[in-house]
Amino acid sequence: MPNNPQQNHSVGLPTELPEPTPEAREHSNCLIESIRAELTQSGGRMPFDRFMELALYAPGLGYYSAGARKFGEAGDFVTAPEISSLFARCLARQCRELLAELAGGDLLEVGAGTGVLAADLLLELEALQMLPERYFILELSPDLQQRQHETLALRAAHLMDRVQWLDAMPEPGFSGVVVANELLDAMPVSCFTVAESGVQEGFVRWSGEGFERYWDEPVTPGLMQAVAALQAALGPFAVGYESELNLRADSWLRSLAQRVERGALLLIDYGYPAAEYYHPQRSMGTLMCHYRHRAHDAPLILPGLQDITAHVDFSSIARAGRDAGLELKGYTTQAHFLLGCGLDSLLMESDPNEIESHITLMQAVKRLTMPTEMGERFKVIALGKGIESPLMGFSLRDLSGRL
Repeated sequence: MPNNPQQNHSVGLPTELPEPTPEAREHSNCLIESIRAELTQSGGRMPFDRFMELALYAPGLGYYSAGARKFGEAGDFVTAPEISSLFARCLARQCRELLAELAGGDLLEVGAGTGVLAADLLLELEALQMLPERYFILELSPDLQQRQHETLALRAAHLMDRVQWLDAMPEPGFSGVVVANELLDAMPVSCFTVAESGVQEGFVRWSGEGFERYWDEPVTPGLMQAVAALQAALGPFAVGYESELNLRADSWLRSLAQRVERGALLLIDYGYPAAEYYHPQRSMGTLMCHYRHRAHDAPLILPGLQDITAHVDFSSIARAGRDAGLELKGYTTQAHFLLGCGLDSLLMESDPNEIESHITLMQAVKRLTMPTEMGERFKVIALGKGIESPLMGFSLRDLSGRL
């Protein structure tokens, strides 16, 4: 069978990355030993998506499960809610519109990060006189739950009685709005390449000095069929082409849709429609890692210390939503979504005479909306059930036809 090792990604760090502290190294080494133990039990290898799952979510050791700071200037990356409250204030206007059509309901945030978005959404919805009956936060990380609780207690203490943390999907019968900002990109993905002999899957093994990736015959259920479907729709991939598939999003969406009686899902992330995601020129995939505000493409180093992400194929998200009984209600760029939700009117409320705060505000708007920043790279997709009215966030430019 083909057995083609790639670069060993665990020996040393790329020169642009700062050296971890001794404590961080020790933490990462504990996770390395845990992954190696599972490799031994599984015959010496595991599919890449399992490695990514352990690196990010292994209990007490994974990147999102442990206590290191991840978000903000002191962490590894900055998300839109932390750039400016304008993001949440615009999103709140879309939530208000939906909650009004539903005559009330709940709000569920899946993966709430530091809790900044939850706090700002609640405060803005209060100002808009459209507070949800309950604000659920689905968060599996105890560390992040604690940080979210601290943030909400500090910034919106009088609304804490509406907040409830979940460690599993809500009960069936949910009515309201589901929000997930930068969630899909952190779902484990399967890697594939096209060899002379056909499609191969990406695996991880221990080389003696570190982890390494290599290609072999696929074992993950559904991977061969998914690649075949892509090639049937987009044309054959050239030999040597590499990319990823998120095979877990379908079941996640299906499970969520089964619990939504009436409402909408607002999913915000970076990604492309399938034709752009799997473009022949994007022949090395989209895997990207974030460590102390530096982006690189070595996912096997620093397990537990760095984020590992892949862009989102929004065509597959729309298809999975439809298969789960949800209707596509809109798809657009983050910039057009924020503008559709009244970003310009919120800017007009600021006082240009307060020069320092106005400059800070305008810098935040640029980061959120400029094509070279988050404005074009990030997209918003809405999936609904029982929602009749068009959504304001997609009123300026709806790109659903590209999916």
